Amino acid sequence: MWVAVDASSGDHGESPIVHGSILAAKELGAHVILVGNSEKIEPILREHPEIKEQIQVEHTTEVIRMDESPAMAVRSKKNASVNIAASLVASGRAVGFFSPGNTGASMAAALKHLGRIPGVKRPAIATPIPRESAGATVLIDAGANVDSKPEYLVQFAIMGEVYAREILGVINPKLGLLSNGEEEGKGNELTSQTFPRLAKLPYDFTGNVEGKDLFGMGRPVDVVVCDGFTGNITLKSIEAAAKSIFSTLKHSIRESSLAKTGALFLKPAFQAVRSKMDYASHGGAPLLGVDGIAIIGHGSSSAWAVRNAIRVTLDFARNDVIMRLRENIRRFA
Repeated sequence: MWVAVDASSGDHGESPIVHGSILAAKELGAHVILVGNSEKIEPILREHPEIKEQIQVEHTTEVIRMDESPAMAVRSKKNASVNIAASLVASGRAVGFFSPGNTGASMAAALKHLGRIPGVKRPAIATPIPRESAGATVLIDAGANVDSKPEYLVQFAIMGEVYAREILGVINPKLGLLSNGEEEGKGNELTSQTFPRLAKLPYDFTGNVEGKDLFGMGRPVDVVVCDGFTGNITLKSIEAAAKSIFSTLKHSIRESSLAKTGALFLKPAFQAVRSKMDYASHGGAPLLGVDGIAIIGHGSSSAWAVRNAIRVTLDFARNDVIMRLRENIRRFA
């Protein structure tokens, strides 16, 4: 199974993407098609001749920048790396694609080349958020749809449940609806209309949940459903808060000799926390609802994140997740 990787769209150029693909080839036995500028990719690959049969290069110099209009760029830049990566999936040369570039462009390319699963009204981004104890909570939608309707959120719940079960290994995923309180009457018009529809699904729906439940600090929940506007703000706030806490802690330690000494003893604990909260362990967020495997990564994805994104893409293929999504949308949506 070959995975197409958009090698040129990340914030830091081709290097971390190529090195992450090399890691996946060596550690996972993965086969990767790197889509991007061969003049920048091949010199890195030549340093690792032992995996030359596992990595191919699809040359292109066109890239969709972060500041470009996604839909317009996907239409006008037919040879853009993300376009070619998605087309490799559509043609059957790859089982799925990963891109750390412009999120909107990744979505537009996926829709253009793969289309939607029959019956799906809107695709959604499912982002795993590390929990306080263990595992992760799936936040869906994390930004694909600014405006949503109750029927969209019902489909998000169905797709999120399949992802949690098939990829994260949760036997009976618990679903929650993100709101401003746990009581059934809480929320806005969208959540009020969505609540009774989710309650009718043949899943373990726990009702409304709050922000703390995303981290396993409240009621147990594996999939948290919301509109993309709310989900994207929530996700970016979480990322910013985590960076701020670690930055403040580092600054405070540097200002005190006593704190520096204590930090030496606490270093293993700090590293464990950072590792647990690191998005790179999950690699990327799947765009659920398109009729093929599309994994969206952070623009600053490290080699480790790329390696894990390729792993997730292969997990989707091996577990036939797209077929599971088709079946569940047909039965329950």
